[in-house]
Amino acid sequence: MAGAITNDRPSAAEGRQGRPLIVTEDVELLDDLLRLCAAAGARPEVHHGVPEGRGRWETAPLVLVGDDAARRLRGAARRRGVVLVGKDQDDSGVWQRAVEIGADHVLMLPDGEQWLVDRIADVAEGVGRPALTVGVIGGRGGAGASTLACALAVTSARQGTRTLLVDADPLGGGLDVLLGGESADGLRWPAFAASRGRVGGGALEESLPELHSLRVLSWDRGDAVVVPPQAVRAVLAAGRRRGGAVVVDLPRRIDEAVAEALAQLDLGLLVVPAELRAVAAASRVASALGMVLRDLRVAVRGPYSPGLDDHEVARLLGLPLAGEVPTEVGLRDGGKPPGGIPRGPLARFCEGFWERVAVRGETA
Repeated sequence: MAGAITNDRPSAAEGRQGRPLIVTEDVELLDDLLRLCAAAGARPEVHHGVPEGRGRWETAPLVLVGDDAARRLRGAARRRGVVLVGKDQDDSGVWQRAVEIGADHVLMLPDGEQWLVDRIADVAEGVGRPALTVGVIGGRGGAGASTLACALAVTSARQGTRTLLVDADPLGGGLDVLLGGESADGLRWPAFAASRGRVGGGALEESLPELHSLRVLSWDRGDAVVVPPQAVRAVLAAGRRRGGAVVVDLPRRIDEAVAEALAQLDLGLLVVPAELRAVAAASRVASALGMVLRDLRVAVRGPYSPGLDDHEVARLLGLPLAGEVPTEVGLRDGGKPPGGIPRGPLARFCEGFWERVAVRGETA
């Protein structure tokens, strides 16, 4: 069981990485809290009362107070990030004690263990603002969605933003290949197929291949083409917690795993060649996406069929126009990835896109 108590006081350590503080003399409870901290990858400080060290009570990013210690903390300075932890589900007085020490939450073990592990892990990772997450999907086959996804990620990383590129299309041939890094060391999707619950954002980032200053989660050349929806949810959530930008290359079919990816997007780009058949096909894709994704925009690729331009394509689809995606030649010959020519037309398009959407999160 976990419950929240409204508390609007600012925290001096909100969004910063640090060690949680445990205050208790209950040996059994302390063992449980230490176990949960270990599961979350955090090394706590342990005290029997308010720490004597100057400012530690005020600056600890999270304070876990055992119910046995509540009375000893009545005179402590009020602050955010205090959780009162107990084990007696039938003790109605715990809420009064929580109010007396200014706790944000009341949590009972063992029911609230997963919630507490997630909260401690946020502290261990220094979680701040989540990454702006952009999905790219083709309106028809061969629309160039993978090229645009790579270009967006390469441009974002070149601008100094922490960037993760996720290949969510197991039949697409692998984005690491498109970036020229198919032999790069690091894990691919099949390694995360068994992931459940919470995946550490830092551990995820360090385990992936680094190409062109960004991290890439792609597919290997094995036979596996399915990752369970729970794994997709856990891995993308971990990537988002790192901040910066996450770019997801999506397949045109929508199954349960893709639906999990769509649920975590801030916006989607539908790449549509300016041809009537492509527009007709993209209309069906847009209808399916609209059931899950609230912010979907169209990126139009030329050359244009008679009577069509980028604005007309957007009008026919009933979607906001993200712009015209330029064609860039010579990338393969020059060994450059999509968007890899800083002054090239594709890189300029991507720079303009990131400026308009104002990437959130920390730079690398």
